[in-house]
Amino acid sequence: MAIFAPTHAVENQPPPLEDYNVYETDPALQDAVAREGAEWAQESLTAFGAWAGSAEAISLGFDANAHKPSLRTHDRFGHRVDEVSFHPAYHRLMATSIGAGLHGSPWSDPKPGAHVARAAAYYMQVGVEPGHMCPVTMTFAAVPTLRTEPGLATAWIGRATHTGYDPRNAPDTAKETVTIGMAMTEKQGGSDVRTNSTRAHPAGDGAHELVGHKYFVSAPMCDAFLTLAQTDGGLTCFLVPRWRPDGSKNPLELVQLKNKMGNASNATAEAELRGALGWQVGDEGRGVATIIEMVSMTRFDVMLGSSGLMRQATVQAIHHTRHRRAFGARLVDQPLMANVLCDLAIESEASLALTMRIARALDDIDDERERLLVRLGTAVGKYWISKRTPAHTYEAMECIGGMGTMEDLITARLYREAPINAIWEGSGNVQALDVLRAVGKEPKVLDVFLDEVRLAGGESRLLDERVGRIESALADEDSIEYRARALVEDMALALTGSLLLRSGSPIAEAFMTSRMDPTASGLAYGTLPTGLNPDALIERCLAR
Repeated sequence: MAIFAPTHAVENQPPPLEDYNVYETDPALQDAVAREGAEWAQESLTAFGAWAGSAEAISLGFDANAHKPSLRTHDRFGHRVDEVSFHPAYHRLMATSIGAGLHGSPWSDPKPGAHVARAAAYYMQVGVEPGHMCPVTMTFAAVPTLRTEPGLATAWIGRATHTGYDPRNAPDTAKETVTIGMAMTEKQGGSDVRTNSTRAHPAGDGAHELVGHKYFVSAPMCDAFLTLAQTDGGLTCFLVPRWRPDGSKNPLELVQLKNKMGNASNATAEAELRGALGWQVGDEGRGVATIIEMVSMTRFDVMLGSSGLMRQATVQAIHHTRHRRAFGARLVDQPLMANVLCDLAIESEASLALTMRIARALDDIDDERERLLVRLGTAVGKYWISKRTPAHTYEAMECIGGMGTMEDLITARLYREAPINAIWEGSGNVQALDVLRAVGKEPKVLDVFLDEVRLAGGESRLLDERVGRIESALADEDSIEYRARALVEDMALALTGSLLLRSGSPIAEAFMTSRMDPTASGLAYGTLPTGLNPDALIERCLAR
């Protein structure tokens, strides 16, 4: 006779963090939206925050990551189809993001604060599921580049900013909404796209046929791709649709899908262009200068996406430690854990402040000073924020413990995603060298940057000293490339510190002391000095 013998009761486990409003529980985001000019969007952002924190949205994120995309190159009769299949959850997430205008609302409705409002919603959606944001970002970023070619702009931008979603493997001429990707990288060059070997041959009627191999084609089911190919006049930008105007398949053939460590819900492919029709964008031989408009926007979204990853990692850690007890007390109430959580919260809010300031500059891009701030601030911010995210997401996992490393929790996904953002769209060295390039090519760009920092001049000795370090580092041109990362770090800290001081943020003092005072800061998270009121800063990060 079997004896019923229960072994234990499940206790001391936190409930899932779901069915909460992501926007309403984030005072720092609410403050940034109002401060940077999009207070009119509070109602819609509150509604989107309810979605982003819902059990339904969170479940979609897990499903989209558990079922990776798969490639079918041919149908059963042997015809090329080059079709990538995604889990239905991925399509639901795409429909939600595009329906909310995350792919194009600042272009279709360019009112004051449009970039800030879009950034706030994007920031929340990244916490739901970051992989599907890749085609959303590229479609958003393609618009400034397409505008350089009026004919293509007329044909594509209206559909690229339409708020429908049509995932069919069908000619773009049959669609009201399209997505646009990017296909630049080749095996031999990586970031050095000037070594690209893909060749474009004139094909009449303004078209070219492209022949070559692309090593990374992100979101290969996009309806068209901005790519680079060599012509007699040098490296040139082209728009290559997946289908030809007559409805036949354009020979942009998918070879394989990449087996990535992160970004699992989204597909990245290798592709062969076997005479694929493309249309020139911008001047011949000016491909890099043409596509850099797109790259600048994708780098901004990397800042935004990395900030969103840090935010989600932080709230997961706070939620867990509020509900988990060890050694006779809640984890969140234990001083050393409070130090770690507070440090994570400071990093998260600081990255948000920097990112949202650049979003406001995008809203005022016609102002020369704001344009220059975007130029330098994006390179600095992309470097710094994406560099800080991998260690940050790891530390949040450690707060949760062994469970934090399991795929059952969001934190494992965040950790796998974090290095992707740091490497894609320009690695750390590329970004640091781009800062030097910007300062060297546009003398006013540094003046604008330092003027922005000095708006908080005199409020902090630490900030004033950091500005002096930046000026000294730039004045000494000897081995400046060798020192470029240290310079960009100083610039990121100075700009962020200035923004926090001017905003009156409760984390400003803690940021200045822990990040900019060499006598007080440690090298790991959780080394904050005493006297910073960590409980209040933790509560601000997740106000529920």
